[in-house]
Parts: sequence; structure tokens; C-alpha cells
Amino acid sequence: MIRLLHRFEEAGIGLLLVAMTLLVFMEVILRFFFNEGLLWAQELTLYLSAWMVLMGASWGLREGAHIGVDAAIKHLSPPLQKAVTLTALALCLVYCGLFLYGSWIYLSKMKMIGIEMEDIPIEKWKAMTCLMLGFGLLALRVCTIAYEVVKGTRKGFGFVDEAEESMHLAEEMAEETLDKESKK
Repeated sequence: MIRLLHRFEEAGIGLLLVAMTLLVFMEVILRFFFNEGLLWAQELTLYLSAWMVLMGASWGLREGAHIGVDAAIKHLSPPLQKAVTLTALALCLVYCGLFLYGSWIYLSKMKMIGIEMEDIPIEKWKAMTCLMLGFGLLALRVCTIAYEVVKGTRKGFGFVDEAEESMHLAEEMAEETLDKESKK
């Protein structure tokens, strides 16, 4: 089930990125070489990017690509780290739940009103279902992480340690500078 979710996220994000890139490329070619354009391209690009960002949030959580501040938590005992992590995950689920609820109300009202997109003859609520999908995937990912934390196969969110990463970059730059100076 989890592998299917991984593949769905990766395939969806990949397809959205390719579609967006091709659409923008085609629009640039049409505008600069033929002095023409597609009226609906900008709006479609905007919605494709919204879908990609909301699906990408879940993928980013899986990959540990989100920025996290866990300097204080690292100094706690392992059982306390686990408790703080589970509390944070519970708060993330509440956040996702609030957004899912708000999205449901928003999409219901959009469907009831029947507003269409500005340049594309599609009802706006259909294009905005990315809200439900994105936060649903995010909630599912948070539950997966919580399960792994409870099981003991994961210690925390798995955020990128930016301080450590920055130190590596600073050391690399210093080494490059020294190499350039020693070659002179």
C-alpha cells in the first residue's frame, strides 16, 4: 500500500512537472516566434503548479525535505523525543483535518454556486480538488510517520539538518578557496 502511495506521488508530481514545463515552453515559442499565445495557458499553469505543490508537500515529508528545527529535541532523552514527536504529529493531523474540513466546505460552496474557471470551461471546484487530495496525502503521510515512530523504526520527522548541511557547504567553500590560493 505504501509503495503504491510512493509511486502515485512520484508519478503525479512528475507528470504535472512535465505538463507544466511543456505548456510554458510551448507558450514561450508561440509568443516569441509567432506573436500568438494560448489564452488558457497561464491559468492552467497556475492550477498545475497548485496541484504539484500540494502533492509535493506529502512527498517532501516522506523525503525529509521540509525544514525543521529540532535542535532542542535532540537534547531530550529518547522516550521524551518520541513523546514530543508524537505530539507534533498529532498537531500536524489536526492541522490537516482543519484544512480538509475547510476545503470540503469551500469546494461544496464552489460546486453549489457553479463558478467556472476564467479561461477554461471547467467548474472551478473540480480544478480545486487538489486541496482535498494534497491534504489527504499529507495526513496519510503523517499517519505513516507516526506508525514508524511508535514502531521504533523512525526517531522523528527526518528533517534535513540545515545547520550540519551549512557547515559542510562552508567547509567545501573554504577548501576551494585554499586550493585556489595554493595554486597561485
